Amino acid sequence: MILYIKNMVSARCKIVVQLELMKLGLHCTSMALGRAEITENISADQVGQLKTAFLQCGLELLDNKKNILVEKIKNVIIEMVYYSDYQLKTNFSDHLSAKLNLDYTYLANLFSEQQGTTIEHFIIFNKIQRIKELIGYNELSLTEISWKLHYSSVAHLSTQFKKITGVTPSHFKHFELHDQMAAENV
Repeated sequence: MILYIKNMVSARCKIVVQLELMKLGLHCTSMALGRAEITENISADQVGQLKTAFLQCGLELLDNKKNILVEKIKNVIIEMVYYSDYQLKTNFSDHLSAKLNLDYTYLANLFSEQQGTTIEHFIIFNKIQRIKELIGYNELSLTEISWKLHYSSVAHLSTQFKKITGVTPSHFKHFELHDQMAAENV
């Protein structure tokens, strides 16, 4: 049986899910972003217990087909932005359609209807969050970050970053480093 879980986007989330399943005596055979496969059938009581436990951790057990599909779309995007270093050989709409084996127009309309935003805006938001994270690590140059997140140029990254955050990446980096140094001196 496959369980679909909203907001399960990191290794920590996977650990939480694994622990909660173990508490109920359920055995997980595989786990990926947004999903866990268990060997047993799950009772209504166990579903209720999992829903409660997951909500306390910021996760949500999904049982609606549309919500599950939206979560799958999000997970493909998060996987691409946070965990993938390879350049797509096609545009993202084709990649998403191939990954989920569904027409992109259907996916885009469903996503917008359920989330109140477009897939493109969701991608941009996550890319900006990832850029902030990478700038904060202070390990990569803007050129390297631009390449890692599949921007055509640093100028494109900078323009999009400023449009969303109101500041340039360089300005953000200056304040990020200033805040880190201030925190270390406390």
